[in-house]
Amino acid sequence: MNILFTNARLIDPQAGTDSAGWLSIEDGIIAATGTGRPPSNHRQIHDCNGKCLAPGIVDIGVKVCEPGERHKESFRTAGLAAAAGGVTTMVTRPDTIPVIDSPETLEFATRRAEAVSPVRIAPMAALTKGRAGREMVEIGFLKDAGAVAFSDCDHVISDTKVFVRCLTYARALGALVMAHPQDPGLSAGAAATSGKFSTLRGLPSVSPMAERLGLERDLALVEMTGARYHADNLSSAASLSAFKRAKEAGLDVTAGVNIHHLTLNELDVGDYKTFFKLKPPLRSEDDRSVMVEAVETGLIDIISSMHTPQDEESKRLPFEEAASGAVALETLLPAAMRLYHSGALDLPALFRAMTLNPANRLGLPQGRLQVGAPADLILFDPDAPFVLDRATLRSKSKNTPFDGARMEGRVLATYVAGRQVFPPQA
Repeated sequence: MNILFTNARLIDPQAGTDSAGWLSIEDGIIAATGTGRPPSNHRQIHDCNGKCLAPGIVDIGVKVCEPGERHKESFRTAGLAAAAGGVTTMVTRPDTIPVIDSPETLEFATRRAEAVSPVRIAPMAALTKGRAGREMVEIGFLKDAGAVAFSDCDHVISDTKVFVRCLTYARALGALVMAHPQDPGLSAGAAATSGKFSTLRGLPSVSPMAERLGLERDLALVEMTGARYHADNLSSAASLSAFKRAKEAGLDVTAGVNIHHLTLNELDVGDYKTFFKLKPPLRSEDDRSVMVEAVETGLIDIISSMHTPQDEESKRLPFEEAASGAVALETLLPAAMRLYHSGALDLPALFRAMTLNPANRLGLPQGRLQVGAPADLILFDPDAPFVLDRATLRSKSKNTPFDGARMEGRVLATYVAGRQVFPPQA
């Protein structure tokens, strides 16, 4: 593969630049970039017409429901949705049926993904068997089998001794532990964030302090063990002071935020719209704006989709009983463009959080426009307007809070190792 992209607006998250230029690919690797006259010895030349060329998104926390819930999402449909959304690497969660907690289940998921997904898969494994919080998995064997991180997802390990043992072994093996900080007692059964809105709607709620309490415990244990730790989905201003102290103390910690918590707030739930029911629940507008600022300053490292498919039967229920989560592989980029068009974040900062930082945290070579890096790229128009119709989404499940929303930002083409995977070529 010998391809030259000309007349491109290069979004380089590593250099922090947004500039006109060209980029060439040879054998699936970025061979050169520049701003002057491009070389002419390429078999294929693509004129980008001034549109944005950026690294493909590395999306941490994608749930693919194979094998036990294929009616919600499969590796094939998730891969197609990812390619259409500019996601070139899906970092998949282990909260499947059965749980990915052994080398055998991890190998099945990896082989299945490689067979049918047009984008790369980087699988996570559970931290405890069955995500039950009682018995640690075989971290070393799973790491050797390809697990890039270990997480029990939204199942908090409430037994501190078990969690300390997991962190200690992970530290010895250089493994990354991801956690979803919450106090399980306070957050149990909650459907909304405590405050005037949830009270008026009569919804069971939880204070944002539940997140801070869970995070404070985790950070104390990380300080004790020296483990590598990532808080996958912070959502409240109350958590940031504790996290900032941990970073300043030199702990090996990073944090992520869900794109929905950067672009929506608790009032969007309106009259019990269950497609807006997430975990953690949507927060106040003050929390949302503070989290955006934390991404801009670099305190929050990563933006993810937290793609969680749910079928119609689990969403078309009273708000308290409805399942939490939203699909977001195809809406991550246009939702992020809301932050760009509002002036809150520029494109290099956005792509630093969606590509470079997650790749660096997981030790992956993707997520950059550096010479020698894999040619995982997206060409997109940040200004293209459209109205989202959830029926057109490629995911099997259609539970998006952006249905009917006016959005801007369309993916024009997606490349994995220099091969175009969207739009699919004949």
